[in-house]
Amino acid sequence: MSARIRLDPATVVGPVRRRTFGSFVEHLGRCVYTGIYEPDHPSATPEGFRGDVLDLVRELGVTLVRYPGGNFVSGYRWRDGVGPVAERPARLDLAWHSLEPNLVGVDELMAWARHAGVEVNMAVNLGTAGVLDAVDLLDYCNTREGTDNAARRRAHGAAEPYGIRLWCLGNEMDGPWQIGHTTARDYGRLANRTAAAMRMVDPDLELVACGSSGHEMPTFGEWERTVLDEAWPNVDLVSMHAYYSQREPMTLQEYLVCADGMAAFIDDMVDVVDGVAAARHSDKVVGLAFDEWNVWYMHRAESQPPTGDDWPVAPRLLEDRYSVADAVVVGDLLGTLLRRTDRVWSANLAQLVNVIAPIMTEPGGAAWRQTTFHPFALTARHAAGDVVRAEVDGPEVTGPDGATAAVTATATWADATGEGAVFLVNRSVPATVPITLEPPPGAHLVEAVTMHHDDPGFQVLGPADEDVVVPRPNPTATDGDGAIRLEVPPVSWSMVRLAR
Repeated sequence: MSARIRLDPATVVGPVRRRTFGSFVEHLGRCVYTGIYEPDHPSATPEGFRGDVLDLVRELGVTLVRYPGGNFVSGYRWRDGVGPVAERPARLDLAWHSLEPNLVGVDELMAWARHAGVEVNMAVNLGTAGVLDAVDLLDYCNTREGTDNAARRRAHGAAEPYGIRLWCLGNEMDGPWQIGHTTARDYGRLANRTAAAMRMVDPDLELVACGSSGHEMPTFGEWERTVLDEAWPNVDLVSMHAYYSQREPMTLQEYLVCADGMAAFIDDMVDVVDGVAAARHSDKVVGLAFDEWNVWYMHRAESQPPTGDDWPVAPRLLEDRYSVADAVVVGDLLGTLLRRTDRVWSANLAQLVNVIAPIMTEPGGAAWRQTTFHPFALTARHAAGDVVRAEVDGPEVTGPDGATAAVTATATWADATGEGAVFLVNRSVPATVPITLEPPPGAHLVEAVTMHHDDPGFQVLGPADEDVVVPRPNPTATDGDGAIRLEVPPVSWSMVRLAR
């Protein structure tokens, strides 16, 4: 079997949005403490941030970080995390049954973001707090001077305002597990009141309302319709969350095509959002913030939080180790988000360090890349300009919902530089697929790399083997007669770079 892929730079889906390459830092497990922050680490900056992690974050190409949660935010008192560290109180984190020492808060995270070169997407607590708390946090972060909150920030060492533009109005408020879980109607009204008040401070903020915590939620669709009916005038985006994994009795082949589920989720969400617009006779377009997505093996023991009287600081939680197949799925999911760049305006791989993350660390020791690091990093580095249509004519495999494409392709093209990239996923378990890629006229092959291992279940368990499975030059790639040809092995992720 073989596949033919035709690129048409004239058929533009939408711009490559840099916010698509976002990630997530939550006070959960070791994401913050011994993740991004470890003052005693040999690589630590004067502020206590792990320098080796900062280097990897820059290499990963993350552009946006959502903070401080996640479930954590629904019980978070942001004032606990500002001011002199010695005076900050420790608090019970009810979301993850842990103890939060508040050594890192808003000011530390913003300093870390400057080092990392990333934008911050701030979330406000609408689980146990509300309108005034959100406005105070916005005032603290973005008012230059003249208010009590601005004076406090300046006294804490940040003379200039942080200028945070993108704000989440709570987190997963449709979930019964969420602290402060409520109904769609009540949440929609609270989100609208909060958004309206925040816009009194700054009318140009970009505000994200909580959508469904998953496509399978029994309230999906009706939740969004109700929330948007209440908050339509004051929100710009609605959130989506989705996690994927291979669980029994799912076969590897069925797992590899799970990006089809993400695509269906996006299509359904667009239908719901646009249905609200139509019912309101509104020409406003509300975007999608896919602000939590990843592979997460929730059923594994490492995802179970402490219980009883055990309230540890930064326990090892959700520390999944990822396989080659997981990396292929992550690459396919990221490609799916890019192919819907017309409506997906931001996205966050959850999370960044240690917690279901592409980057792992040991306290006092090394930091290293998981398999999922590489498709994300190369896509973030080389996707530029516009997402353009890639027409794929190729073989099919059998997924949970029947026949589906064995090969997916995501293409970007930048007219300004005359350069493009195609990101290919072979989702077939048994077969190598010869690819004939028809580039734009005059384009030639610059580079072709492929990530593959004969054992799709191979995992990187530490720095000693992180180079076993990395994208390597594809020796089958050839260029001639107006086409680029290469072979992609089974369960693989590839990138082909082009230039005129």
